[in-house]
Amino acid sequence: MSTTVEDHPGAADATTDASGRAPLAGAEGSKRRRGPRALWLVLLASALPMFMATLDNLVMTNALPVLHAEFGASVEELQWFMNAYTLAFASTILMAVALGDRYGRRTVFVLGIVVFTLSSAFAALATDPGQLIAARALQGFGAAAIMPLSLTLLAGSVSLARRPLAIGIWGGVAGLGVAVGPLIGGAVIEGMSWQAIFWINVPVGVISVALALLALPNSFGARLRADVVGLLLSGIGLLALVYGIVRGNDAGWDSGEVLAGLIGGGILLLAFLAWERRAKAPLLPLRLFRDRSFSIANVVGFGFSFGAFGSIFILIQFLQVVQGASPFEAAVQTSPWTLAPMVVAPLAGIFASRIGTRTLIVAGLVMLGGALLWLTPLLEADVAYASYVAPFLIAGAGMGLVFAPSATAVLATMAPDDHAKASGTNSMVREVGVALGIAVSTAVFTGAGGQLVPDLYTIGAQPAVVVGGAVVLATAIAAMLLPAGRSRSAAH
Repeated sequence: MSTTVEDHPGAADATTDASGRAPLAGAEGSKRRRGPRALWLVLLASALPMFMATLDNLVMTNALPVLHAEFGASVEELQWFMNAYTLAFASTILMAVALGDRYGRRTVFVLGIVVFTLSSAFAALATDPGQLIAARALQGFGAAAIMPLSLTLLAGSVSLARRPLAIGIWGGVAGLGVAVGPLIGGAVIEGMSWQAIFWINVPVGVISVALALLALPNSFGARLRADVVGLLLSGIGLLALVYGIVRGNDAGWDSGEVLAGLIGGGILLLAFLAWERRAKAPLLPLRLFRDRSFSIANVVGFGFSFGAFGSIFILIQFLQVVQGASPFEAAVQTSPWTLAPMVVAPLAGIFASRIGTRTLIVAGLVMLGGALLWLTPLLEADVAYASYVAPFLIAGAGMGLVFAPSATAVLATMAPDDHAKASGTNSMVREVGVALGIAVSTAVFTGAGGQLVPDLYTIGAQPAVVVGGAVVLATAIAAMLLPAGRSRSAAH
């Protein structure tokens, strides 16, 4: 079977960066000549750290009721256990991508793994909510280097012909993190302690560093000046906006601190966009949004994360607070939801070129949004668990249909030099969606009178999940604007 330049993008990308280096062609070409085993080694090296970061987010969600009891943490502090991670991630992810372009993507990727591993140990040693929130923020900084560069290093290390399969498997690993995160968290919390959910990251981190150094080429991009102004405007703006939403019900939506957060955050984010238009080396190249596939894929990423993870934040606690499940029992009960993406995501990646990314994404969002609305009236103390199984399965399958095709849509028509920025932007948008989804869902929950006690949890949980389902269905409508995303050979 003959090969072409199109089959090996590294051969076409053998341009030098500002320092005169041309690492991509030689490194990638030699990796490919090692045969199929090298593909799986690259997949393992790029996906294992991503799996660790995904796992930790969901492990934390399952531990929230335990941490509420352990620390006497308030609803607001429970949010910050989650949002310290997602905001740190979202606000620094593009800077991590820029540093990867300048100093080497593998170099920054490995540094991110090290930061994530050390901060996991710090989290395990926390003795009060403030320390745990700080450790979670440090984990977010590490994950900011792991998540986007994972996909970029993977995409740059396989041929175009194998890329959909590789991304599909990568999406399946993300689905695996979703699947086993609650199960591992529940088992570890019950069998050991909540601290152990962070200690398990340490050996995984050490192995991940070794694999990355062994299997991944240290590719480079343009050596541009760091956009520190953009980093500060976006990071502080996002923090202020989420702070205003989190504090709204407790402090009052017309209070000075809430208005300052909402208005100030909005102004800072607008200033960020204005700055990015004129910056010589923008943190977020707005020109990328001229591409329809990229733009709509980011709308999908935001709406999907907002609705799905905001609802998951509410639902996992419902099973423990209202229905009296232990952490492990709650994890087992949600396994029809969490296991489905592990199976569906790789299949979606494989068939995306034939069916089309748009069809898969729209179908997945409709399934997920519909399942959330189906679950809403079932959120009562006296509803039998069997009633949740079907909507859990549909929600999980819907998530699996979105994971890999949306990642493919982000990079579908991007030039290789823009892969890191495009992947980083999408990861940032999705994490902003997670943070705002949790903040808004909790604001709806507390605003409706919900509290962390059985009798009052349901009255807040139902409207919060309705909001999540409605946002996901609205996102499905927007996803119809995506290009079909089928290969020419499949279309004819």
